[in-house]
Order: sequence, then structure tokens, then C-alpha cells
Amino acid sequence: MSTGIQLWIISLVIGLVVIGVVALLLSLVKKTAIKIDDTAADIWTQGKLTANNTIHIPLFLTKTNQVAGKILKAAVAIVGGSKAITQHIEGCPGCPHCILQSSENNVL
Repeated sequence: MSTGIQLWIISLVIGLVVIGVVALLLSLVKKTAIKIDDTAADIWTQGKLTANNTIHIPLFLTKTNQVAGKILKAAVAIVGGSKAITQHIEGCPGCPHCILQSSENNVL
């Protein structure tokens, strides 16, 4: 075989190896791109679901504020009642007398 034919064969083999490596790398790039696309689609779907859920927040916020207002009124009433009890205890040295006096008024 002549040197020219050997060079052609070597260059063809090198070309086939390069084409194979390029094909492999392109295949890997394609697989990675598909994974990225799938992941981006999942993120997009979850983002839309989250946005859909956050749309309803103002609807529930009104009811939450109403319930919180009722809880606050009840808490203020409880604090006021406990302050009244504390004042009575501090100002009444004979608290049993108050109990007896109220029971005598109830009997009459």
C-alpha cells in the first residue's frame, strides 16, 4: 500500500472517531437539555399552582380578620374581669363576709 492510501485510511479513521465523539457529546447535550426542559416544566407547573393558591388569600383574610377581632374582644373581656377580681381581692379584707352577705341577700 502506498503512503497516500495509508494517509487517507488514517484520516478516515480519525474522522470517524471524531464523528463518534461528537455524536456522543451531542447525545449527552440533548439528554441534558431534555432534563432541563422537564424540570423547567415542573417548576412552571408548581409556580402556576402556587399562584392559584395565593389568589385565594384575600378571600380568607377577611374571615380571618373577623375571627381574630372576636378573639381579641374576648381576651380584653377576660383581662378586664381578672383586673376586677384582683381589685376586689386587694380592697376587701373580709372576702368571706362578702360571700355571706350576698348569700343572706339571696335568702331574703
